[in-house]
Amino acid sequence: MKHMRNFHLMMASTAFLTLAGPALALDGADLMKKLNAATSPGGTIITFEKADVDGDTVTATGVQVGLQNLPGDSLKIGELTFEGVEETEGGGYHAKTVSFPDIDRSQGEGRFSAKDIEITDLTIPANPAGDTLNNILLYETFSTGPIAVNVKGKDVLAIESIEANMERNDGGLAYDANVAGLKGDLSQVEDASAKEAIEKLGLTTLDGTVTMKGSWEIESGKVAVDEYAFDFENVGRLNFAVDFSGYTLGFIKSLQEAVKTAQANPNKEEANQAVGLAMLGLVQQLTFNSASIRFDDASITKKALDYAGSQQGITGEQLTQSLKGLVPIMMAQLNLPELQNQVSAAVNTYLDGPKSLTISAAPEKPVPFPMIIGAAMGAPNTIPSVLGVKVTAND
Repeated sequence: MKHMRNFHLMMASTAFLTLAGPALALDGADLMKKLNAATSPGGTIITFEKADVDGDTVTATGVQVGLQNLPGDSLKIGELTFEGVEETEGGGYHAKTVSFPDIDRSQGEGRFSAKDIEITDLTIPANPAGDTLNNILLYETFSTGPIAVNVKGKDVLAIESIEANMERNDGGLAYDANVAGLKGDLSQVEDASAKEAIEKLGLTTLDGTVTMKGSWEIESGKVAVDEYAFDFENVGRLNFAVDFSGYTLGFIKSLQEAVKTAQANPNKEEANQAVGLAMLGLVQQLTFNSASIRFDDASITKKALDYAGSQQGITGEQLTQSLKGLVPIMMAQLNLPELQNQVSAAVNTYLDGPKSLTISAAPEKPVPFPMIIGAAMGAPNTIPSVLGVKVTAND
């Protein structure tokens, strides 16, 4: 009896697994279709030939990526491998990793290559409505290995690696990115005057990094780009920062719909006008909080002054003194007395000993974009005071 009971239990288990198997199996084609649906609002089209499933791995072949406004012109990706895939509540998907094939393409005397391209923790929404974070395409990390642009057998641009991270929190997203080992070779420039300038400035080879860091609050649409910096050895570090509000999910959706409507209009002139009007209307929803541009010198300023002076038959020091006298005259023509004094003082300080130069805008209270547009059209000379513009040096 015991053997019979075990036999019946085994048969019941087998029947259950047989019936449950198809329901639990992943649908690779559905995953790819929903991935395409999630990227389509941004104008990107993803197509594929087939999507095979092996356990929790989905392998899509014949993958191509194109743009809606460039029909018939697409990039052949080939094979995409999604590992650690599981279906999420509501019919979406989550993939632990997405691996891309290495890229190695040539055209004429040029060649482009990229290796080790990967995305981790990709979330594909079931319904890409874009009205909540759950309905947009998100990833945790995007990374690559070496990237190179080769011309005539020599790498003119090379990157050691790229890594971009996105962290979801209660209020929105925080993100950062790093482009490491960015190297440029300008020795192949053929224009004689440009080649001379590059050599005199010591820019035959460039070596640096690009970094980015910021956040996005969904409800208020507050976008804060705290750092967007280009840092090159023997040149300097240029950093952009901006903070504005109103870039909500609703704003993004309206923008996408405006672009989509324009793309569907065969009359391109009319379409461009419609987009322009739509953009003007959408900008009314934005509010300016702050912005800044800062350059930290790493010896390029002195070299540039010496070279520019030599082109005029004078020394770099003589050019420096000439610029000190010229800047106030140029600023006076703008009828901005308060800013004129700031700029003149900052330029003099910087030229005497180049360290840093900063232009910032930080109004006491956030300024709606319509107010900025109105000032630009009615009284341009009031914009610096409206935005709280300041210019400083070596701080």
